[in-house]
Amino acid sequence: MRKLSTTFLSLATAGLLTTSALAQTTVSFSDNVPSQGNLVIGVFENGDLGSFGQTIDSNSNGALSHAIKAADFKAGEMSTKVIPAPMGSGYDQIMLVGLGAKGEEKSDLQWQKIGGDAAQDAVKAFKQAPSMVYDVSANATANLAYGAKLGIYYFDKYYTKESRQKSQENITIISNNDDDAKSHFDAELDPVANAIWHARDVSNEPANVIYPESFVERWTEKFAGMDNITIKVIDEKEMLEMNMGAIYGVGRGSKRPPRIMIVEYNGGNSGDNPVAIVGKGITFDTGGISIKGSNNMWNMKFDMSGAASAIGTIYALAGRGAKVNAVGVAALAENMPGGNAQRPGDVVNTMSGKTVQIRSTDAEGRLVLADGIHYTDVTYDPPLLVNLATLTGSASRALGDDYAALFSRHDELADKLLDMGKETGDELWHLPLNKNHFKAIENNVADIMNSGPSAPGASAGAAFIGAFVREETNWAHLDIAGVAYSDKAMPTKASPGSRSFGIRLLNGYIKKHYEN
Repeated sequence: MRKLSTTFLSLATAGLLTTSALAQTTVSFSDNVPSQGNLVIGVFENGDLGSFGQTIDSNSNGALSHAIKAADFKAGEMSTKVIPAPMGSGYDQIMLVGLGAKGEEKSDLQWQKIGGDAAQDAVKAFKQAPSMVYDVSANATANLAYGAKLGIYYFDKYYTKESRQKSQENITIISNNDDDAKSHFDAELDPVANAIWHARDVSNEPANVIYPESFVERWTEKFAGMDNITIKVIDEKEMLEMNMGAIYGVGRGSKRPPRIMIVEYNGGNSGDNPVAIVGKGITFDTGGISIKGSNNMWNMKFDMSGAASAIGTIYALAGRGAKVNAVGVAALAENMPGGNAQRPGDVVNTMSGKTVQIRSTDAEGRLVLADGIHYTDVTYDPPLLVNLATLTGSASRALGDDYAALFSRHDELADKLLDMGKETGDELWHLPLNKNHFKAIENNVADIMNSGPSAPGASAGAAFIGAFVREETNWAHLDIAGVAYSDKAMPTKASPGSRSFGIRLLNGYIKKHYEN
């Protein structure tokens, strides 16, 4: 196993697109309202403009409040409207943002959605994000800023026409409590937003840019200079030495060899076992010999979304200096139908000692996870083990893009994850996993088979992964096939593509239940 320093030689190959990432939007806070240009102002349902808005209104002899009434703006939560600025105010246009009823308690997630939606509408209206004025609490201000940074993300890296480019260099939030809001944002929220940006970037890249080796390179560059980080990599030769025939078999058909990336973050007490997150990292999935149809195959670049979110969660924890030990594991392979590819009917060994008959080479995600999750379980003996995977169409068809499917042997863990999903917006739905599902994957040639049981597909996939996790381990499987990416805009995601599902969920869960 190779242990990497935070300097890593570039793997860029002549003829390939650059692996450099998008420049991230930065958020600044101020208590100084600009005197010209466009402006965004938060308004409550009772017409309360806040102290900044009231000053503008007073300076315009009530013209601002009159314009709001004339526009019939009710200020309902997450509503927006652009109005002409009052004559002589110095502004061009003002976008009003509805904050709902003043004094009504709102969750952090509600403020985040308001902030993200407002930022997106401001960019649509003005082609850039002008200063955004909110007269609310420091916590609310910080969450508005967090939502704005998430919502304003747009993957326009490969647009050559400037008119199509939507990336924003910075956002300015105007507030009376700018110092307190900035402190909270910088310490707790911005590190998570940065992790989500990085995970989205990696997932949105085409497969000729992100493949197992360059996935390792990209994240290694991101972790450079961060405290308490150790990165290790298992290559294909070591996989064979460790009897990891499942992940090796998936990757052997590609010229891009498989990798397991392990990122350890030690921010907790010395000797405490780390919480562990394992992600499926199929950087492109053709289906292998069991090749997919051509329709929408381009979307298979997102089949590594679980791995991106697993490593992204560790980045979020390290970025905010979380008082916990954690490890993220990315099981990486490219599933191609090459001359050396495994075939349906092949039998492979796994690190656990179990044998697997390959019924479909297109059921490859559970194979890479079989070795990745077993390695993680027996190496780290984690108090919490969660895996994320774009595993089955069954989960996507059952739950659409509203929920990820949650499977677990441990009801208490499942209940707590469900609650955190509602709190963070990464929502889950608990689906069944029982002894019949484990029975269904038994095989008449090998110990188990990777496809073809009579059990429901999503539950059978969960049972396959669970077969490589010790029963006493506090484990949950998240099937994110329906929520990993979306072309639909959301308040905290404007761009078509990756949703980086799971980072907010797991960051919040670990913070609440495992940090010292």
